[in-house]
Amino acid sequence: MDKKIVQKKWTTKRLLMIGVGVLVLSLIVYQLLFADNRSTLNVDKDRLSIATVQMGEFKDFIPVTGNIEPGQTFFLDAIEGGIIADITRESGAKVEKGDTILTLTNSNLQLEVMQRETQLYEQINNLRQTRLLLDQNDLSQQAQLAEIDYQLKLLKPQYSRFNTLYESKLISEREFEQVKEEYEYNRRRRELTYKSYKNDSIARVYQLRQLANSESRMQRSLDAVGNILNNLTLKATRNGQLSTPQLEVGQSVVSGQRLGQIDVMNNYKVRVGIDELYLPRVDVGQKGSFTFSGAEYQLIIDKIYPTISNGRFEVDMVFAGESPSGIKRGQTIRIKLELGATEETLLLPVGGFYKDTGGNWAYVISEGDASVAYKKAIRLGRKNTDYYEVMEGLEAGERVIVSGYDNYGDNEKLELK
Repeated sequence: MDKKIVQKKWTTKRLLMIGVGVLVLSLIVYQLLFADNRSTLNVDKDRLSIATVQMGEFKDFIPVTGNIEPGQTFFLDAIEGGIIADITRESGAKVEKGDTILTLTNSNLQLEVMQRETQLYEQINNLRQTRLLLDQNDLSQQAQLAEIDYQLKLLKPQYSRFNTLYESKLISEREFEQVKEEYEYNRRRRELTYKSYKNDSIARVYQLRQLANSESRMQRSLDAVGNILNNLTLKATRNGQLSTPQLEVGQSVVSGQRLGQIDVMNNYKVRVGIDELYLPRVDVGQKGSFTFSGAEYQLIIDKIYPTISNGRFEVDMVFAGESPSGIKRGQTIRIKLELGATEETLLLPVGGFYKDTGGNWAYVISEGDASVAYKKAIRLGRKNTDYYEVMEGLEAGERVIVSGYDNYGDNEKLELK
């Protein structure tokens, strides 16, 4: 007899299939809702540079290059042209004021000086001759006055006697008138001669003063002409170190040609070239520092040259204290030039990541798992040679990958192996 078989609704196979389906569905939901779906890249931890964000003093400075120059320089130019006859001191020698450096020769100049000296001597002699004539004229007028005075001394008593005799009717009127006329003539003559002598004396004093001034000017001109030949000898104007271009005996030199310079070596300054971008932020009195032989030295901007050439302008910086021992002219030094006051802020060490992110984001190592780094948005401010100023996105103590991100693509998560 046949028996009806009743099929079981929940077989083991069906239950197994449903369980597998639920498991798969659960995994899918978990992946969609809870799992970390960010793109991940495995990187070698040993090849990374990792820095810690920290609070510290941010010094707003830029690195610049300066050249050591003498504090004072005095140029040597040829006053007169000529041919170099002798070179007494070579470039690089230490000189003292008055030392002869080189000697020129110029035959035409020597002949011209002789001619001018001859002319001046002739003019001086003419002035002296004119003075002699004035003196002789003065003596002549004085002699005339003396002669008239002598005549008056003789005629006056004679005139008195003849007047008495004439009043006593002892002499004739003609005899009296002759003596009287001669006396009156000499008296009048003396008045005119003295008046002429007085006027001539006033004019003579003025002429003699002019002659003395003219002779003095000519004498100074004569001395100056004589000193022209001294200009053929180039001498040191200061104590210092001599620097000259390549000069040779027999070389022709023109008037005004620069023959060298004397550098005062007891102090130095630093000539610094700066990008024109920083011109509005640079002012006299700003400080900079550099390291030399293991010690740090301070510099202060003393002068700014506003002329811009090839996108750069220059400043002169002087030492705040003693200049370093052993420093040489022409030496190049690296200077940290301060642009602003020091501030306390969050600092992130400089690294290659900036060129890849522009300072807008960085990989920050997870605080809970040091083997994972996540992409995080940040904002950086000012920069110096050592640090970036952190404005947003990071806190003190966080660790950031600061090496370059060239090979990381758009991955948001790094697995550090």
